[in-house]
Amino acid sequence: MVWKDCIEGFSNYLKLEKGVAENTLKAYKNDINKLSNYLSVSSQVKSPLRVTKTDLDKFIQSLNEIEVATATQARIISSINNFFEYLIYDGSIKENPASLLESPRLSRKLPEPLSIEEIDLIIDKIDCETKHGIRNKAMIETMYACGLRVSELITLRLSDLNFDEDYITVIGKGNKERIVPIGSRAQKYISEYITNVRSQLASHPEHRDTLFLNNRGKGLSRTMVFYIIKDLAQLADIQKSISPHTFRHSFATHLIEGGANLRAVQEMLGHESITTTEIYTHLDRQYLSETLAMFHPHANK
Repeated sequence: MVWKDCIEGFSNYLKLEKGVAENTLKAYKNDINKLSNYLSVSSQVKSPLRVTKTDLDKFIQSLNEIEVATATQARIISSINNFFEYLIYDGSIKENPASLLESPRLSRKLPEPLSIEEIDLIIDKIDCETKHGIRNKAMIETMYACGLRVSELITLRLSDLNFDEDYITVIGKGNKERIVPIGSRAQKYISEYITNVRSQLASHPEHRDTLFLNNRGKGLSRTMVFYIIKDLAQLADIQKSISPHTFRHSFATHLIEGGANLRAVQEMLGHESITTTEIYTHLDRQYLSETLAMFHPHANK
């Protein structure tokens, strides 16, 4: 069996059996193609069914030599492991040669959220006299109000809005659906966008239900949202590294700082594990440490 057939079968398995999102699917395929390309050049291994742990160790070593980032290496190893688990499931092999591969230790990088004042500064820089400005304000208010990933924002549909009950339906990673509450301010700007901008656009047949559209009546790309936010941050003279995900970080951090229940925040973010949500408690811990250092009589002695 050749690599192409195995990768195609793996892709179909992830999509149909596991419900993996399109972007994740592409990442898996790219990772396995990297392994395939490496082995085709560096060894005699022509079939994925004959790959050994030694082959995989050499591949991982090659990633180290070209200084591939630790997080990327960890993702590639995960992809490889899932690929060979699929081949076992498919009956093509009996043992997983990647089962003993060790992922590099990842340092957990804490997100740098925006302050409420910085978010207001960014929003204030939007020119709401233009159609793009009305749309962009609605988008940013929605990201911050609901803690959405950029992929969730650009695929949000008109039919996902339930303003009578103050919530929206979000399709997250792995096509998992969740209900997220939405405040009156974000609802106001979305409604304004729908009434004054979107209703005037001739939407593409494939995007008739898509909420946020470009000039051609199609959905926005992740890259376009990224550049919109970068430009606004520059206008607001914010020096922090900022991306669409920054608003999701800020949403979670501000909720937890305000005393929100961690499980509730986990549910709104769509995190499978509570440990993923716990990363947003770092500011609370920092505040407590600073309070201790400032006020406890023995803290600095």
